[in-house]
Amino acid sequence: MKTNFNLSKWVRTNVLNLKAYSSARDEFSDPRAEMTFLDANENPFDNGINRYPDPQQKVLKAALASLKGVDPQQILLGNGSDEVLDLIFRVFCEPNQDEVITLPPTYGMYSVLANTNAVANIEVPLTENFQPNVSAILKKVTPKTKALLLCSPNNPSGNSFDADVLQALISQFPGIVVVDEAYIDFSSQQSLLTNLNDFPNLIVTQTFSKAYGMAGIRLGACYASIDIIALLNRIKPPYNINVLTQQRALEGLANQRHIQAQVETLLQERNRIQKALESVSIVEKIYPSDANFILAKVDDAALRYQQLIEKEIVTRNRSNQLLCNECLRFTVGTPEENDRLIEALNTLSC
Repeated sequence: MKTNFNLSKWVRTNVLNLKAYSSARDEFSDPRAEMTFLDANENPFDNGINRYPDPQQKVLKAALASLKGVDPQQILLGNGSDEVLDLIFRVFCEPNQDEVITLPPTYGMYSVLANTNAVANIEVPLTENFQPNVSAILKKVTPKTKALLLCSPNNPSGNSFDADVLQALISQFPGIVVVDEAYIDFSSQQSLLTNLNDFPNLIVTQTFSKAYGMAGIRLGACYASIDIIALLNRIKPPYNINVLTQQRALEGLANQRHIQAQVETLLQERNRIQKALESVSIVEKIYPSDANFILAKVDDAALRYQQLIEKEIVTRNRSNQLLCNECLRFTVGTPEENDRLIEALNTLSC
């Protein structure tokens, strides 16, 4: 539990004073078919997509809120998680003045967004077993430090951060703590959504791109206090989630049995790949994974990456990341795709 957190202290002054844009559908959103809508300068001829989408995605948020056990007012949806993260930077970080803390190796967009928003990115490396160093992080905090960005399960290492470490950081870090849970559906660790009401400085982001298999619709979700979500809503584009994306997301949410079956298959396949890698001679180390991918150290990452390309298998060489020298990252594919990967790796070992 975190008490005495003054949210307004961490928000940019111009955002606190900002009056949000009010779209036609914000001012009148009654969806009754018999209404004659002459307010938004739309093309009136019905083709299924001639009307603007609901700017607050109320139906979709209601479905998500029921599934996640949160209030609909605690949800913001973005054009991918990257838009959500960008909005967080723009609400809390003053350009050319403030800073954030990130923990490499981690998701590369954190650094890109910091640079885009002219915010200093203070890097505190993870430990050798890819866990946050709490004392080192807290020592880096200055009056200019507005946010701490964590990825758990972490990309590219695949592991979840220890629950007690996350709790310590959220409770002791003075500013906003963003926990990116893009891979949480593959983890045995509980989501931090259950802690939202205990920590007014906590923001949790999730995505439809991984477990839900909807990377193509570009939909990310942000969960936080009602007050934080209200601030993010002040600056988000009015129609950032299009009609087709909202429709496909609702279809996915309504088919939980199918989603869970795919997740179970991916978890079984992840375990199968891990076991197979243990007998591959070019693999020197396999890192534990709580995600839908596996990070492994090989004898020569650049060589093995190219050899796999020649066998029409695309992996990711993560050697340019801190603590990931000579490491390849293998996404868990279908059973058939994983068969091809395992066969190819064994061939390279001959």
